[in-house]
Amino acid sequence: MAFQQILIRTGGMGRFQIIHVILLSLPVFMLASHNLLQNFTAAIPKHRCRLNGSWEDGRFTGVWVDASIPHESNGKPSSCLRYTNLQFHLLNVNSTGNASDANTETCVDGWIYDDSEYSSTIINEWDLVCSNHRKRRLAQSIYMSGVLVGSIVFGGLSDKFGRRPLNIWSNLQMCVAGICASVAPSYILYCVFRFLTGTALSGIILNSYSLIVEWIPTESRALTSTATGYCYTMGQLILVGLAYMIRDWRMLQLAVSLPFFIYFVYTWWIPESSRWLILGGKYEQAIKDIKKVARINRKTEEVEKLTVQAVKYDMQQEIKAASQAKYSTLHLIKTPVIRRTTICMCCAWFSTSFAYYGLAMDLQKFGLSIYIIQVIFGSVDIPAKFLSYFVLTYLGRRILQASALILAGAAILVTIFVPEELSVVQIVMAVFGKGCLAASFSCLFLFTGELYPTVIRQSGMGMGTMMARLGGIIAPLVQMTADYYQHLPLIIFSLSSVGSGVAALFLPETLGVPLPETIEDVERLVTIPVEDPSTALLLSKSNRFLLAMFVTVDESI
Repeated sequence: MAFQQILIRTGGMGRFQIIHVILLSLPVFMLASHNLLQNFTAAIPKHRCRLNGSWEDGRFTGVWVDASIPHESNGKPSSCLRYTNLQFHLLNVNSTGNASDANTETCVDGWIYDDSEYSSTIINEWDLVCSNHRKRRLAQSIYMSGVLVGSIVFGGLSDKFGRRPLNIWSNLQMCVAGICASVAPSYILYCVFRFLTGTALSGIILNSYSLIVEWIPTESRALTSTATGYCYTMGQLILVGLAYMIRDWRMLQLAVSLPFFIYFVYTWWIPESSRWLILGGKYEQAIKDIKKVARINRKTEEVEKLTVQAVKYDMQQEIKAASQAKYSTLHLIKTPVIRRTTICMCCAWFSTSFAYYGLAMDLQKFGLSIYIIQVIFGSVDIPAKFLSYFVLTYLGRRILQASALILAGAAILVTIFVPEELSVVQIVMAVFGKGCLAASFSCLFLFTGELYPTVIRQSGMGMGTMMARLGGIIAPLVQMTADYYQHLPLIIFSLSSVGSGVAALFLPETLGVPLPETIEDVERLVTIPVEDPSTALLLSKSNRFLLAMFVTVDESI
């Protein structure tokens, strides 16, 4: 815990920390654009079968269209079928002909798309409609698979090689892969480059948040975490503005990718985490960076006091513990308290992302303009994260995490029972649920960073974000179950969210607690005495097996 005192002596939340947070938060604006990009680049334009030969005039109404396109049970023209022969007799209101008797066929000559709202999307680029409609959701799942892989790869590599070099590489990869996706000549290559942008996104998230939290004093972590969360919120609104001005999907993809070259350039200035350097035995570089921070914060009197010997003395226990063990992802489940934390946090990360993308990536179903509904869905994060800041600061992380997930699940469940004609009520409940999930995300990044010690913090963040991306991968696939039962996706999203909210209640509170440096710090702080009356019920015979997985029982008290 001694590094906390070093931060305080060198200026606390000083000029360096403010600049540091701003520079690391800027890429977050565009991360939202990549996550939700397919709401616009894969928007489904109005379409119908191409008519036979000279009958085609490119319109969506008229005699030729009415005589060639059958109507579905809801009275709307079919998007995937056409009559094999013209059916002019069906246009006569006095006709006794039956439309069901006319032969139909699939769109063997392709489709005609209405480009009045979207000049170009991947849908009309590669005809991802009708029999190919699942490829649209598959593309988003492939992107989220990349984010999942990035969580696994960058989480472990960052603990081994440092936060800074992986952050630099991730920004470069995001720029290059995003540009390549914008010029992809085929659906397959588009998916490949989107996969690579997904892996880069994980690298940016993991390393940016760790670099922020490991340079920030305890009392300022909630504020900086909330501020960074607002960057993601504003990024959603920036995406709407860009998508409204740029209706071509390739140019939009390019526009949200180019800024990462700027981020790549200035991230060379950002210093490595001195916590990580000290625990890794790289004392000279750590002292050099800490002295630079002290100078920027105008704490020049502390510069001379900062020596390798002084830092070693202040952090001797943490350094000794870190040097005695080789840490890996397996340490996330080796000890009781860390194991409990990992299980509960994995549930929270998975369900938050699972339900979030289940709502946020299917905006066209609400019937409003996609630009309006995206603004509504993005704007709800503003009050949600504002409220979450006060809960984080005064009530704690655990209560926010649990209540946000439970309320989100309840809101999603309520939408099932709202009649379709009350679409406004459906939108309100969906927006409320999305706001709760945004608050949950805001808490997760901070809570996870505080729960895990420095020696495995990146591995813990990597595991959490890996589960989040698994939820993001599965969410579009679960949406397909609506083909079997209309409300099944919402039921699954709701139950997952509520269950994880209950699991979050088993997590320890970290409000006002300095960042732990070693696994021993965590195990020692969360040890529960068996004679504590508040835990007597939990320690009953029926719960001992479950609790043995999670909690260290101190029999010596």
